[in-house]
Amino acid sequence: MTVTYDKYYQTENLFGEPYPELIEFFSGFPTKGKVLDLGCGQGRDAIALARLGYSVTGIDNSKIGINQMKEIGQNEKLDLDGQVGDIYTFDRFGEFDFVLLDSMFHFAKKDREQEIELIKKIVSDMRNGCHVVFCIQDTGNKVQTLNKAIDFERKQKRFIDKDFKYVFEDKDSGNKSETDYRMIVIEK
Repeated sequence: MTVTYDKYYQTENLFGEPYPELIEFFSGFPTKGKVLDLGCGQGRDAIALARLGYSVTGIDNSKIGINQMKEIGQNEKLDLDGQVGDIYTFDRFGEFDFVLLDSMFHFAKKDREQEIELIKKIVSDMRNGCHVVFCIQDTGNKVQTLNKAIDFERKQKRFIDKDFKYVFEDKDSGNKSETDYRMIVIEK
């Protein structure tokens, strides 16, 4: 099976560093737990969180991305596991203290229902005390769609709901872009 991101991940560290807001959130926890990073790609967030002392499992369908992440984890002796897999079939959310979904949802017409169903499955299956961290582009009606999916059964407690700007700079071309983002963290 051809995986689109396998081609993109020929460029190491394609998406740059993790959002400072995300690192600030995870840095604030006195007890480091188990994190599930769904759609982890090359491990931008997973590596950073493992460096903070979390036990991180990253899942992505790109073998190239997972291998790059695992190599860094092994070289640095991090508590980091990478698995090639389909995030939509994963079903062990109850094993984790945190579930991270960074830039995973776009709610395009062809993917909207599948993405909404994944959010519902995570919210239903996560255990009490678990935090789910969403980072999503704050464009169009993406945040409204996300919030509706999160609250499908009942209004979930928002631990954090924060706007921020994501600045991406392509070092090779010098091009720079800025995108409005939102970090929403729910706690069960």
